[in-house]
Amino acid sequence: MSGRHPPLTTDRRLGSGPVLRHGRSAAYRAIEIGAGEPHLIRDDLGTSGLQEARPGRALLALVHVTDLQLADVQSPTRFEFLNAGFADPRYAGIIPVQRPQEALTAHAVDATLRTLGGVRGPATGLPLQLAVTTGDAIDNAQWNELQAFLALFDGGLVNPDSGGPDYEGVQSPSWPGEIFWRPDGPGPDGPDLFRREFGFPYHPGLLKRALREFSAAGLSLPWLSCFGNHEALNQGVGTQTPGLATALTGGRKPTGLPEDFDQDHVLDLFASRPEAFMAGPYLQVTPDPFRRPISRRDFVDAHLRAGSRPFGHGFTERNRLDGTAYYVYDTPAVRFIALDTNCLAGGAAGCLDREQARWLETRLHEVHSAYRGPDGNTVRTGHDDRLVILFSHHGTDTLNNTRCHRGPDGEPLLSGAELETLLHRFPNVVVWLNGHTHTNAVRPRRDPADPAHGFWEVTTCAVIDWPCQTRVVELVDHGEYLSIVTTMVDHDTPVAAASLETTDDLAALHRELAANVPWDVSALAGVAADRNTELRVLPPFPLNRLAGS
Repeated sequence: MSGRHPPLTTDRRLGSGPVLRHGRSAAYRAIEIGAGEPHLIRDDLGTSGLQEARPGRALLALVHVTDLQLADVQSPTRFEFLNAGFADPRYAGIIPVQRPQEALTAHAVDATLRTLGGVRGPATGLPLQLAVTTGDAIDNAQWNELQAFLALFDGGLVNPDSGGPDYEGVQSPSWPGEIFWRPDGPGPDGPDLFRREFGFPYHPGLLKRALREFSAAGLSLPWLSCFGNHEALNQGVGTQTPGLATALTGGRKPTGLPEDFDQDHVLDLFASRPEAFMAGPYLQVTPDPFRRPISRRDFVDAHLRAGSRPFGHGFTERNRLDGTAYYVYDTPAVRFIALDTNCLAGGAAGCLDREQARWLETRLHEVHSAYRGPDGNTVRTGHDDRLVILFSHHGTDTLNNTRCHRGPDGEPLLSGAELETLLHRFPNVVVWLNGHTHTNAVRPRRDPADPAHGFWEVTTCAVIDWPCQTRVVELVDHGEYLSIVTTMVDHDTPVAAASLETTDDLAALHRELAANVPWDVSALAGVAADRNTELRVLPPFPLNRLAGS
């Protein structure tokens, strides 16, 4: 770490730099520092023409962190060989299963959390007061992955390794096939596709260094957790069947599909019977009981431990008793509402049942003095007003899981459009934070009944993939309007790794590899209007009513 005030993307942006090596199909490029990106004012929600009535009053500064996908890179039930189908449209809902940089992700997360401890909001000058995570912190719904995530965030010993004393995964030079980057191997011109076609580097001994146990300082601010599809399902897609649970802690790791596999229904088989992918050729690996699968209750229960800040990281004893993963967390200015949008019947897309929707409506009712009833009439409550920030793993456009049709109560599920309609009835909702797509996107959600009002849906990119960033979100009261200022943050590590002996070097290499993967990473960063922004919205009530005003 630099030891100075961490640079924000308003000061500098990282991008593709000079060519380091040439592959047959593409060049491998360094990361270079470019000019910063100013905040772009967006007044899509009826604030155009308003003058700033007075200097802004800081209400809140937080950071949004999502899609770490910390993976046990030697797990028997990660089917990395499916990457061979990258050009086959039947695999589009599954790939990528494996990334060249994934063994280094724990170090990238550690560098990210240490960076955030020194960040101040550029609009408010406030140190960050809270971190909000929106799911897919882990990759394969495994106990050892969950322990690594909590050790990184709460502080402690992080062990990215599993199984036996030696690496037993697809990046080993002896593993069948050539579709994985092998940093080790027979010299710098090794036979794998990534080095040959895309100029990936030769780093002998890298995997051993990457998987060593290390001590993490933890995130130095309170943080809230969220349940995503990679916490709920095998590789974020497959139902946790008894057969899969047995395979997880066992000693067989598949290397390909069985000969008679029905590839026309690959996604449906992955979602409903993932153990079918275990029936082909395999290699023997070291069994590990700590790879056991986790349930939603396990995920919640692991957060409810002494020393967590706040206790449970948002989850409550009620969640543990009910087996749920949605909750509220209150600050003086804002009520945070976490949703569980996962479909346990399989498939990566999300869903929301009516029981949770009724719970959400009650929690919104509690922080509104008035709102619009289902019939369109105003309902007055006598409650005090508070701003609302919603957060969940899936967003409006990904609440479309077709494998789930009804909730536990037998009622039809809500679509993303129906949830948006519900939220528009409650004007104190100003922001919805989510992830899942690994892509930066900022979209206004206008209220059809009153187009001058609405809320902003803010989707943040993944730490696992380029641009490997998090997002600072600040709320500023300007009297006539409320500003929601968003700023992208890089982890404060060298743009190029030096010795590969430090966590910072490993984090820097993680980012460099992520920038060079052979699929379109430029789209994941979004456009300028999706990154550093000032999102304006008309105040849903006089903001001087808020506590501390």
